[in-house]
Amino acid sequence: MNMTLIEIHQEIQQASERRTELWNILSRGHDPAAAAELKSLSERLERLWDEDRTLKAELRFGDRDHIVARARVEERLERAA
Repeated sequence: MNMTLIEIHQEIQQASERRTELWNILSRGHDPAAAAELKSLSERLERLWDEDRTLKAELRFGDRDHIVARARVEERLERAA
């Protein structure tokens, strides 16, 4: 799924707010459902932050595949020289 930076940040905000709610629930005592949701939500947040970093890098430097292809061409040219 391709998301914009704004969409990613909105999802991060919503997930972070829900995570805070879950931590408050768990602070009152063990709740297996809340603990499972918290684990799943934390994994989702990790993926969102990874997607955020990837998209920012792509916006700044261009498509990864294009960069790698260009670097390989430059490397071949250096070896040939």
